[in-house]
Amino acid sequence: MSFRIAIVNDLGMAREALRRLVLQAPGATVAWTANDGAEALERAKADRPDLVLMDLIMPVMDGVECTRRVMEEAPCPILVVTATVAGNASRVYEAIGAGALDAVDTPRLGSGGAVGDKSFLEMIERIRRMRRVDTAPVPASPAAARPAAAMRPIASGRCPVLAVGASTGGPQALATLLRDTPADAPYATWIVQHMEASFLPGLAQWLSTQCGRPVELARRGDRARPGSVLVAGEAQQLVVRADGSLDYEPGDPELVHRPSVDVLFGSLAAAPDRTGAAVLLTGMGTDGARGMLALRERGWRTFAQDRASSIVWGMPGAADQLGAAEQVLPLRALGAAVNAAMEGARP
Repeated sequence: MSFRIAIVNDLGMAREALRRLVLQAPGATVAWTANDGAEALERAKADRPDLVLMDLIMPVMDGVECTRRVMEEAPCPILVVTATVAGNASRVYEAIGAGALDAVDTPRLGSGGAVGDKSFLEMIERIRRMRRVDTAPVPASPAAARPAAAMRPIASGRCPVLAVGASTGGPQALATLLRDTPADAPYATWIVQHMEASFLPGLAQWLSTQCGRPVELARRGDRARPGSVLVAGEAQQLVVRADGSLDYEPGDPELVHRPSVDVLFGSLAAAPDRTGAAVLLTGMGTDGARGMLALRERGWRTFAQDRASSIVWGMPGAADQLGAAEQVLPLRALGAAVNAAMEGARP
């Protein structure tokens, strides 16, 4: 089946480089091209593609506003493609917060064709695989009809964990949740955000500025500390070991998401004497729903962002359908709900 890709960029040379690369991807075709965000919005409403390659800096309407409008009026996957991701970090996280999947640097035309084509083509293939996997239905579960299990007692001195998963639209939602939870919380916060690993250090820094508290990348050997906030920071699976320490592992090579919310949630569910709360925020697909169900069945408190406040109600919607989420709440209500739930999970 053809994978139709739209190209939005005000520079002719960039459009040509992207067109050549798209045509190298197996089964991919160019759906249409646009010179600015305003033109792209109209084209997307008339002919919705499977993926949009969106520039950030453009006349008439920039990539951040176009991403926001497309996700509201003609939702489809968007990959930010900009001249320098590092030089536009703030706008990149705004675009991802508005609904873009990820960001990459614009390939350049060279004497041998487009430069940087291998990683770019791998990104397109990963998005295609993600769409194929994410559209698979999640069967309803009998858990949807039963109350949450009693929260497990915590081993003496064991710090509870707030485990959070997010994808499309996640950065802004994460910032809101962190602002609504206290810096001196009696629990640790561990986050998996779907994003290219090279951009995760910048995400941690950006979240720190947004919520006014330190946000760091998780490292091997880290442990839960009250008030700490850690973000999965490698293109591997973040897991918790039996001794309570964090680690990274390659995991199943067939998994689309690296890191995966399901993997972190699943390892927490299997960890002895560990308890806390889990939250699934806005995101395309179903990652995290099955892991959240395992946590709920182990006595964790579980929450999902509601449809109205989500950029894409894929991941939290899957958790609701599966019966994994004890409560489905607006984004601005999640912080208070987590704080109330975690009062019963103090070590």
